[in-house]
Amino acid sequence: MKDQDLGQLIARVKEGALSRRSFLKKAAAVGVAAPFANQLLAFNGVAMANASLPYKPTKAGGGGPLKMLLWQAPTLLNPHFASGTKDQIASRVFFEPLAGWDKDGNLFPQLAAEIPSRANGGLSADGKEVIWKLKQGVKWHDGKPFTADDAVFTWEYAADPATAAYTTGSYKDIKVEKIDSHTIKVIFKNSTPFWADAFVGVAGMILPKHLFAEYKGAKSREAPSNLKPVGTGPYRFVEFKPGDILTAERNPDYHVANQPHFDTLEVKGGGDAVSAARAVLQTGEYDYAWNLQVEDEILKRMETGGRGKISAVPSGNIEFIMLNTTDPWTEVDGERSSIKTKHPTLTDPKVREAMNLLIDRDSIQKFIYGRGGVATASFVNQPAKFKSKKLKYEFNIEKANKILDEAGYKRGSDGIREKDGKKLKYVYQTSINAPRQKCQQIIKQACQRAGIDLELKSITASVFFSSDVANPDTYTKFYADMQMYTTTQPQPDPERFLNQFVSWEIANKENKWLGRNVSRYTDKAADEAYRAAQKELDPDKRAELLIKVNEIFCGAHVIQPLLSRSVVAAAANNLFHDHSGWDSDTWNLAAWYRA
Repeated sequence: MKDQDLGQLIARVKEGALSRRSFLKKAAAVGVAAPFANQLLAFNGVAMANASLPYKPTKAGGGGPLKMLLWQAPTLLNPHFASGTKDQIASRVFFEPLAGWDKDGNLFPQLAAEIPSRANGGLSADGKEVIWKLKQGVKWHDGKPFTADDAVFTWEYAADPATAAYTTGSYKDIKVEKIDSHTIKVIFKNSTPFWADAFVGVAGMILPKHLFAEYKGAKSREAPSNLKPVGTGPYRFVEFKPGDILTAERNPDYHVANQPHFDTLEVKGGGDAVSAARAVLQTGEYDYAWNLQVEDEILKRMETGGRGKISAVPSGNIEFIMLNTTDPWTEVDGERSSIKTKHPTLTDPKVREAMNLLIDRDSIQKFIYGRGGVATASFVNQPAKFKSKKLKYEFNIEKANKILDEAGYKRGSDGIREKDGKKLKYVYQTSINAPRQKCQQIIKQACQRAGIDLELKSITASVFFSSDVANPDTYTKFYADMQMYTTTQPQPDPERFLNQFVSWEIANKENKWLGRNVSRYTDKAADEAYRAAQKELDPDKRAELLIKVNEIFCGAHVIQPLLSRSVVAAAANNLFHDHSGWDSDTWNLAAWYRA
């Protein structure tokens, strides 16, 4: 389909001659996925659809307990410190953004009265301003009213570098003004094509000013509400034991009629993905289990138990390996993996190139993940508009050996290659999880055949993905030579996802290791392309710029993608849940119900 034909279809939608659903079907038929097609409609002034899970209960409450399993246990409940998905899910039980993303990439209003559009005057023609109208009559769990002051404060809180928020990147370059008690204006420095970042989805949770005002900046970690949240969400806080269990009760003053359905909520943490799947699919002890990174054959066998079913939805999430170009074994000014250091061997692009050839992605997909992932060489895979067509993967041990031979790395008496006294010997870390340990073994065996020695390190997931600044084993500190994990794409647009590749987001001691660029690798051309994409209003040109950022990092083999991941969960047969690959699992928890 030519751009001209696509433009004609969009015009028909605006005129009312073609339904949104029909447009999405026609776009999908020619390879334009729903999330990007929805973005095209929004860019051209067509209001976002307000889609969600059809809700059948006729009154709030009466649903009894809802029991969820997060086998990576939550450790905090402040969404702006939640660098781990498990903490984002738990925080979303209590805190809400202005809008969230459904499975089709539609924006769905939550604390907003409506989604900004050209049609309702919410989006300026030059792309520099967004006006959000806030929902009236919303109360915090302590009875205080929710107002525009809370939204403005959340911007100030997250944008303050001293707060060291995980979400800083979404707020630091904007300005937010209060228009009236329930209206705010977001002002961008430049034309901003993707405006639905601040106050939206994972990065968008709004905090109560009256409880956090004293804890903005350097005192941010001292706030009692970091562990005892007071939000606007469908459930009120009861108890939290970090790393173990979270309990909540129905919010009787919730701002959506007849919601939520369940009377109590239990979020149990710990264990492993296999036992979590079993507790839903076979024993029926729990209603929902998140992030089932379990071999697909095992899940299929468990589904025959008849208690539950697997829910797998497309996402932009990526399982990948990251190579450390800084030195994780030398401490400078109180931190290892400092940008003031260089890795003894992984700074050599030839070594990184060889490592990339030693990953058997097809076998990892076929024998381990099945429905859970598709082998890829691109960090960005969804929407397809933003996926690189240049990046290809290859598994070739012979070629890897040749590259290392030509680069001057000779095998020693122990079979390990070295050059200038520096051995190709690495610590390869990831979280404890059976598929990941199998991936480690597959890659270790291939590396051995190329004269590279890998020491495998497995860290408890709740520790590896923790935001604890005193913990040396978090993935953001990256005190290893290489590591593997999944990073989530929280929106059907890769702009914020790709800020993991910009120089101003480097994770370090100063920002409490909450910077998004965990690799510490930088490239001037990537920075320039990213900045240009942030203000490019032409969708095609913008996509080209973001693809360039992706290609620079994957082409340098600092980032080595493995699998484009689906979001896989297990749900009881009688549970209706709103599962989105573009937002946290609890994004629309209020609308969950039991048949």
